[in-house]
Amino acid sequence: MSVYTTVTPEALVAWLSRYSLGALIDLKGIAAGVTNTNYFVTTEQGRYVLTLFEVLQLDELPYYLDLMKHLAEHGVAVAAPIADQEGQLASLLCDKPACLVACLAGRDLTTPNASHCAQVATTMAKMHVSGQTFTGHMSNPRGLDWWQQTAERVYPFMPADEVALLQRELALQQQQSFADLPRGVVHADLFRDNVLFDGDHISGFIDFYYACDDAWLYDLAIAVNDWCSLPDGDIDAERARAMLAAYQTVRPLQAAEVAAWPLMLRAAAIRFWTSRLLDFHCPQAGELTFAKDPGHFQRILQQHCHRQDFWLN
Repeated sequence: MSVYTTVTPEALVAWLSRYSLGALIDLKGIAAGVTNTNYFVTTEQGRYVLTLFEVLQLDELPYYLDLMKHLAEHGVAVAAPIADQEGQLASLLCDKPACLVACLAGRDLTTPNASHCAQVATTMAKMHVSGQTFTGHMSNPRGLDWWQQTAERVYPFMPADEVALLQRELALQQQQSFADLPRGVVHADLFRDNVLFDGDHISGFIDFYYACDDAWLYDLAIAVNDWCSLPDGDIDAERARAMLAAYQTVRPLQAAEVAAWPLMLRAAAIRFWTSRLLDFHCPQAGELTFAKDPGHFQRILQQHCHRQDFWLN
């Protein structure tokens, strides 16, 4: 989340007239994240998160917003979108598609423990199960083809040894097929800053704008790579075991998923190494922007390449 499009209080007041939320009290930009413009909005009725979409178009938003609404209605802890007086979940603001979602209690965590990781995994598994009745469909726009295209853009900025590593890992992934693994709705970006905790208890998932249909194991690998990672790129075994065990109390992994797990962890690391390389070397212009360190996921990938223990026993 960042600020690329400036919203004035005057523009927001006019837009909020579509809603029944009372008068605007406060508007504050959110600097974290990398893709969309985000603000905290406080009105007489409460506090919300306003998102203006810098890439997605208005006609592309129903999948994401309807999914969030579906999950909330099925008891999954997520930030639910707010409908305007005509029942619409999104409309144009400052010539950009925009929506409001409920602002959940709590904050994100920078140093999660095993209990936090277990709660995230349990909620994720419930999301996967509940998503089976969602009728929308979205192919993963940031799958292997996107990784390869992005790599070609950033290779000129990278040292030769890093180029060789990324080329080798992409070639390995191209030889794999995860198409037969159990699949459905995935969040695809469930990092620590996309989950809020109220004290020691999870209050919900946010930022579903990379959600899509893919292997559920991919979603789990993305989460383990972030929630359980150490500064040197290694994985904290206690947190990883807690996450995997908790997930399987809701949805046990199949034998094919267990077999695919080592390479899926590497796939999830490639996804975010390439995207962070792109954000770092080819950044969007913005009023407040935040580019994350691409080297972190390079280190995670390198650790996975030599790993022996994958925390499933």
